[in-house]
Amino acid sequence: MLDPKVLMTIKNLPLLAKTVIDGFMNGFNKSTVKGPGLEFSQYRSYQPGDDLRWLDWRMYARSDRYYIRESEVETSISVRFLIDASASMNHHDGTLSKIEYARFMAASLAYLANLQGDAAGLYVFKDGGLFSLAARPDPQHLQRLYHQLENINPAGTFTQPIHYRELFAGAGRKELLVFITDMYQTDGEINKLLDSLAALKHEIIVFQLMGQNELDFNFNGYSALEDLETGEVIQIGPQAKQKYQQALHNHLESIRMQLLGKHIVHRIVSTAQPLNEALRTFLIQRNKGI
Repeated sequence: MLDPKVLMTIKNLPLLAKTVIDGFMNGFNKSTVKGPGLEFSQYRSYQPGDDLRWLDWRMYARSDRYYIRESEVETSISVRFLIDASASMNHHDGTLSKIEYARFMAASLAYLANLQGDAAGLYVFKDGGLFSLAARPDPQHLQRLYHQLENINPAGTFTQPIHYRELFAGAGRKELLVFITDMYQTDGEINKLLDSLAALKHEIIVFQLMGQNELDFNFNGYSALEDLETGEVIQIGPQAKQKYQQALHNHLESIRMQLLGKHIVHRIVSTAQPLNEALRTFLIQRNKGI
């Protein structure tokens, strides 16, 4: 298992992505459509307007009826990685921050997408604005994506809705959107983004990153916590843990139900979880349609 702390010792992001993916992640985002191709799939009856090149004359000789050969051909898709780089992504659990884990995850999945001939793009939500790198399938473009990932420095608040329009200037077809975020928002801005993207009928996956210390409320030695985006400070005492864990459960369940209602896949990932384990579990579930 590739412990996130071990991954931090690999300073070369392309090498890290290759290390995570090679050997066990196959078939991600592999889609097939019916059409003329190399691998036979099935026959169907001829319909007026069909391309006569795909008529099967042997079937005609045996049955005196016209049949079209259909094959399976692989299709490439566009995968856009949406990275929350607001200040809350600077949260650390030990030596590892959420943004570092997000960087590792996006680089690994972009490497996988490129292996499959899919176009990969990057959108970074930071300090109220939006950085965009259009999706392309070539290896040189992947290197540019790695460079941008390496230079993400979280700051400020999440991007305001006025900037979302850049996300809608796509090719006019369904895409896979991978959103890596901690779902921290002050005025429902992330919900508004997901509402807009869901309306476009894209396939959307939300990886909600949380530090294990957040999940367990393990802040021993601290008497106060500071909000990384607003600067608000709250005092914590001996009774805080029980109230916090119940509030966290309700909060996460609310997010799950909201995203389920939008047909958005939602996965909570601890930054203490080995990255290849997190991605493998997700890919197996996705291939099974879970």
